[in-house]
Formats: sequence, C-alpha cells, structure tokens
Amino acid sequence: MKKFIKTLGLLVGLVSTSAFSAGGGHLPYTVDIDLTDKASLQNGAKTFMNYCLGCHQMQYQRYERTFNDLGIPLDLGLEHLVFTKGTKIGEHIKNAMPADDAKKWFGATPPDLTLEARLRGPDWIYSYLKSFYVDPSRPFNVNNTVFKDVGMPHVLQELQGVPTKQEVFEERLIDGEMKRISLGEQIVVDGSGELSEDEYDVVVRDLTNFMVYIGEPMILERESMGWKAMLYSFIFFVFAVLLKKEYWRDIKK
Repeated sequence: MKKFIKTLGLLVGLVSTSAFSAGGGHLPYTVDIDLTDKASLQNGAKTFMNYCLGCHQMQYQRYERTFNDLGIPLDLGLEHLVFTKGTKIGEHIKNAMPADDAKKWFGATPPDLTLEARLRGPDWIYSYLKSFYVDPSRPFNVNNTVFKDVGMPHVLQELQGVPTKQEVFEERLIDGEMKRISLGEQIVVDGSGELSEDEYDVVVRDLTNFMVYIGEPMILERESMGWKAMLYSFIFFVFAVLLKKEYWRDIKK
C-alpha cells in the first residue's frame, strides 16, 4: 500500500511539473473558448495566415479541412488565405521559409504550431500574445512576461500598439487620507495601434480559439460521440439489470 501511495505521489508530481513547464504556472489572463463560434474561428484563421504563418507552420493540418470546418468557401480561402504561390487546396499549411535560414535569423527554427494549444493550453497562448513589452536588450527589441527572453518579434504590434512595462499606481483612501499605492509592474500600451484595447483582445481571443481548433479539429464531434456512447451504455445497462433480475427470479425458485 505504501509503495502504491509513493508511486501515485510521483506520478502526480511529474504531471504537475509537466503542466508548469508547458505553461501551467501562474498566468495573468484567462480566455473563454467557443469552438462553435465560426465567425471567431474564421477571424482567427485570417489573423494566423496574415501574421503567424510567415514563420510558424501548421504542417499536420490541411487547408481544405480547415476551410470546410470553418465554413469558408474553398475558392475564397485559396484566394485570400493561401499566400504561397502554387499551393493546392489539399496541401498542408506550410510556409516557404527555409529551416536553416530561420535558425540563423531567430537562433532556433520557429516551432510548428499545430499542437501548440494542446501542449500549452488556451490561457497560456492568450496570455503570451498579450504579454509582449519593449526591451531594448533583446535582439528584436521586445520581451515577454510569460515567455522570458522570447526569440521572436511582436508580430501583432501594429495592431496592439507599443507595449511597455511600467509601474502602475492607484490613488486610494486610507485612514481618511488619499495615498498613492503601487500596483506593481504592468504592461501599458501607448495607443498607437490600429485597434483599441478591446478590439485587440478580441483578435487575440479569436486567434487562440483558432489554435485550439487546429490542435484537435474533431473535438466537437468527439465530445458529441462521447455523450451518445454514454447514453447507449446507460440504456443497455438498464436492459442488463432487468435481464439479471429475470434470470435470478428463476434461480431463486
């Protein structure tokens, strides 16, 4: 029994460690995901294709499957969301960046993002996209509070504006006297972006939503099938109980 408890404790520790390393530690933001919201998924796909695909691939997902699932006509998707010349609708979502060159430019080849949402979780992705700030010491002049010393530029900066990490204060009434209280360092945006703060939050939420879909395109179908399987099992469980009672009625006699 003691050995079992120790083994169970070890497994729990390993799972906790893995979750933290994958982004399961403290995160500044949470996000509500709705995979039934086709408009959100379409907007997320547009954002990914325009701002992320230049460096990050989704090589385990096909354009055709994506457009069909999201309700995007194939001809419009091919015209407006596929930017690599000669790409066919049935091909995987890849870019034209040579891996060797990418490694030289960024220090490491940008990771494939097909399963990133399953690895990190939606809250991590959403928080990461909202946590860039100016850092002149970094090669791309930005850093990230969720992913320290990040090796990529803030590709959504033109939408968000220039984010800086500043100490934020708040006036509070304490003992009948107004005092200036520090709320700690927070990311403050200068307002130069194309979008307002609320609009940027929607874009990041939609992009996160899209990445969650890409991580498991059949998730809604799987969940629906799971409920049907449970209902099927319950119905036959009832029949099995009734049949058992019928058998035992003869045996007791």
